[in-house]
Amino acid sequence: METHISCLFPELLAMIFGYLDVRDKGRAAQVCGAWRDAAYHKSVWRGTEAKLHLRRANPSLFPSLQARGIRRVQILSLRRSLSYVIQGLPDIESLNLSGCYNLTDNGLGHAFVQEISSLRSLNLSLCKQITDSSLGRIAQYLKRLEVLELGGCSNITNTGLLLIAWGLHGLKSLNLRSCRHVSDVGIGHLAGMTRSAAEGCLSLEQLTLQDCQKLTDLALKHISRGLQGLRVLNLSFCGGISDAGLLHLSHMGGLRSLNLRSCDNISDTGIMHLAMGTLRLSGLDVSFCDKVGDQSLAYIAQGLYGLKSLSLCSCHISDDGINRMVRQMHSLRTLNIGQCVRITDKGLELIAEHLSQLTGIDLYGCTRITKRGLERITQLPCLKVLNLGLWQMTENEKVR
Repeated sequence: METHISCLFPELLAMIFGYLDVRDKGRAAQVCGAWRDAAYHKSVWRGTEAKLHLRRANPSLFPSLQARGIRRVQILSLRRSLSYVIQGLPDIESLNLSGCYNLTDNGLGHAFVQEISSLRSLNLSLCKQITDSSLGRIAQYLKRLEVLELGGCSNITNTGLLLIAWGLHGLKSLNLRSCRHVSDVGIGHLAGMTRSAAEGCLSLEQLTLQDCQKLTDLALKHISRGLQGLRVLNLSFCGGISDAGLLHLSHMGGLRSLNLRSCDNISDTGIMHLAMGTLRLSGLDVSFCDKVGDQSLAYIAQGLYGLKSLSLCSCHISDDGINRMVRQMHSLRTLNIGQCVRITDKGLELIAEHLSQLTGIDLYGCTRITKRGLERITQLPCLKVLNLGLWQMTENEKVR
């Protein structure tokens, strides 16, 4: 005896609808009353982020979102007041305003007029009109915030970081990418190193300082002393930090991922500092650090042998450096050596022989490798990702 889907209990329908993507969930809700009731069950929409264009009034929008238990919202375009969103979703958990260029301090100030204890994540990336004034509002009314994205907010200054340090003691993730006015003083505020900052944001686990050009080694000293719980640190394109700064970071035992991509003043000496400390890194990126060479690979093998991901793109490494490293790197899963033009088939053979657990390798721009080396690499038992670049495709066809 066959059972039609219309005979299923609503709970079973809800379980099935939970596997659909957002668009298909909406379509299922339009089939009939029974499907609508099942599709609107909160379990179907758990964790879903609604993506909205707020262009005109829609009285049914927020009641509909609330009925489905949706508490995560991304605003794709904002032509109405932000307070419209906050009032419509009083239990909002995540608010993504990334790229809303017309959002101003005034608009944000009208929205945040009382404590919003439910909000955990706020993304203001590329909201270029936002200044320290808005950070004061955020620090005052969003005290339970855990994630704050400010990438590209170029008007943020050290004063704004002081306000964050005063009010957001539970903050776990902070993105300050390309905040060009931020300097060592601001990082000192976050790390609780200045008297005026009180405790600081000592719960931070992830800090992105990419392209903050005013930072120097003093900022790394503040981080190492005050932000002991940090697990992920992105310093890419910070040209003001040097090998001496890495000495400060070398004893941060909780740090797991360090990005030094395009930090021009980092050399083999800095990698030595990292390797000789107490770090237990699982991810390290020193791509485009042109003072990093074969000696760094020897240091990595001695003290950073627990790495799972290592990026060395465009570094001055050779087969000799590969030979000095691979025998110790049993945990390595991802190796990026694109544009390392001194690597030859010999280096690939060493990788294939010793890095048997490798799942991904980037060889883009490695112009001295040939069919022989590629044949060895493709025999790695766990390999899933192999990037040869467009220039290599013709040769790759020959391998096949």
